[in-house]
Amino acid sequence: MSTDKRPAVPLEKQSDQPAVRASDADRDRIADILREALAEGRLEAEEHADRIERVYCAKTVPELDVLIRDLPAGQRQAPRPNPRPGPARPGPGSGASRNIVAILGGASREGTWRVGAVVNVVAICGGVDLDLSEAIFEHPEVVINVTAICGGVDITVPENVTLRSEGSGILGGFGNTETVSRDPDAPVITVRGVAICGGVDAGPAVGKQVRNLRDEQG
Repeated sequence: MSTDKRPAVPLEKQSDQPAVRASDADRDRIADILREALAEGRLEAEEHADRIERVYCAKTVPELDVLIRDLPAGQRQAPRPNPRPGPARPGPGSGASRNIVAILGGASREGTWRVGAVVNVVAICGGVDLDLSEAIFEHPEVVINVTAICGGVDITVPENVTLRSEGSGILGGFGNTETVSRDPDAPVITVRGVAICGGVDAGPAVGKQVRNLRDEQG
């Protein structure tokens, strides 16, 4: 007969640590994994739409991790180190991604603003107007990741850039006007993503040219 009377360790002790708050980079990473899963046929359009909406509503890292738990990327995630204070996030124009999200509403970005190397646009039952016609480009290549679910995204670019389209429509439209700039140094903008029961349209603004920041400063 056992005489060991040591108290059992309560399981609640394992969950005392508060959940880590999710960053924009965390959301971007999960959204990229879900986009790849849709393209590979691992997720149906409805599943992808639901998970993308939950990505941009998530507040903590565990809320994000559960969205890819049944995908290969979720199976091979390495343990996360304890969060420690680090350097401040780089600002727009330094290569950091920018998120523009419209859920059951609208969002827009226009005027003079510095475009990063990556712009993520999400429209779920809403609309986004992304105007780059007067923006300042600090990178030779810009990727715009678009997810439109029962919503619409309109993208306007300067007429002297190269515009490429790599998107697809599922019960929706992904119609971009591709252009090739005569200037080899002009920015290259690639619009990619998916429109599910929604629409994505990108094209040049006649008369709008890329602003040459060097000439203005010189």
